[in-house]
Amino acid sequence: MTKKPLIISTDPGIDDIAAMTISLFADELDVRMIVPTWGNVALEYTLQNALDLEKFLHTKVPVVVGANQPLVAPKISAASVHGKTGIAGYEFEKADRSLIKPGLAATLMAEEIKNSPEKVTLLGIGPLTDFALLFKQYPEVKDNVEQIVIMGGNIGRGNHSPLAEYNIAGDPEAAQVVFHSGLPIKVAPLEIGNKAHLLPDQMAKVKECGEVGDMLCALFSHIHEPDGDPRIKIYDPTAVGILLHPEMFTMRKANVEIELRGQFTYGASVINFMDQEHANAEIATDVDLEKFAKWFIDSIEKADQGRE
Repeated sequence: MTKKPLIISTDPGIDDIAAMTISLFADELDVRMIVPTWGNVALEYTLQNALDLEKFLHTKVPVVVGANQPLVAPKISAASVHGKTGIAGYEFEKADRSLIKPGLAATLMAEEIKNSPEKVTLLGIGPLTDFALLFKQYPEVKDNVEQIVIMGGNIGRGNHSPLAEYNIAGDPEAAQVVFHSGLPIKVAPLEIGNKAHLLPDQMAKVKECGEVGDMLCALFSHIHEPDGDPRIKIYDPTAVGILLHPEMFTMRKANVEIELRGQFTYGASVINFMDQEHANAEIATDVDLEKFAKWFIDSIEKADQGRE
């Protein structure tokens, strides 16, 4: 099997931890680089969380320090959901900084992409600041990028503001750059994360998956829906699911523009399924819940076995 080279831009973040864990042990993927960025919480925390996760998982993928703020927008925070450090609910053993590869994220990503014999896939599960900087500074790398897979955006209502989803609202200008990159883009929007849930009995099966399952259960149990909904919603791993098993999802082409000027709609994803002529992305509109839950649980079990 030829593995897909992958660069992950992430802001861990509870669901980011799950997405990275699955990616690092997927047979189909060769994770070349992890680029923590500000997002759910400040960069100092997301960086340490990525290092701590790798120490816990016994992996050695290089970590590159990403952006510490958006291109233009004021910085936002989701500490109220993920805790001050981004991973409330579990205490990782602190890792040293030996996995950090020194240099600017855009430059190091560009070098990795240009030197790769196979085209590289980009996975964006946080604000898209670093990918935007990559394309602006090194547009030639697009020739060796296979696709971009994103968790972000929303078809209907948002979760940061009435019409904006958090990852896109974090850096709307960067998102607009990425959606206008001309590259193939697949999107797991907010609605798919809302649908792709695990029930408590399914999360109990995750908990049975050794220390990795224990860790993820502790993190996800920290998230409580305001309306008391018992379902555990799985956001960022849906993007990994689209990358590895697109057959689990219903995908529709659309033109995506990011609202940059609206007083009340700044950061909104304008996903237009009617404009097929200018389609620049494929949007997941539905997911097979039974297949997704089984894949998620199996992936965590695989990660626990691979960690040993």
